[in-house]
Amino acid sequence: MGRNDPGAGQENFPVVLTNTSGRTCTLHGYPGAAFVGASGGRLGADPGRTPGTPVTVTLRPGQSAWAGLTFSNPEVSGARSATPAGLLVTPPDERDPLRAAWPGGPIPVSGTASSVRLTVLSPGTGP
Repeated sequence: MGRNDPGAGQENFPVVLTNTSGRTCTLHGYPGAAFVGASGGRLGADPGRTPGTPVTVTLRPGQSAWAGLTFSNPEVSGARSATPAGLLVTPPDERDPLRAAWPGGPIPVSGTASSVRLTVLSPGTGP
């Protein structure tokens, strides 16, 4: 998880996937994501996908790709909120999620149209 880049009531986090293997890999599309509580249960709906055109990102060892995770701050939107312990991230075409600690405080889990969205993967570590 990258650092929040908030703006106008929006919370914006880069979700970064880094190739830690010794060989080149490719990613194409969107990662999967789900917020979880301390006991591992899911919090809220899985993030939706922001419309975009997926590209194939080639990662040599040590290189990264990122997807933007964005939502309206629950204090601003009035949505019912919860504070996750982590974010499960599943790389495209994989089945096993990776768990990242969630540094971002409360997320919207229901109530208003303050849904959580993900962008397609791009090369690098964020905007």
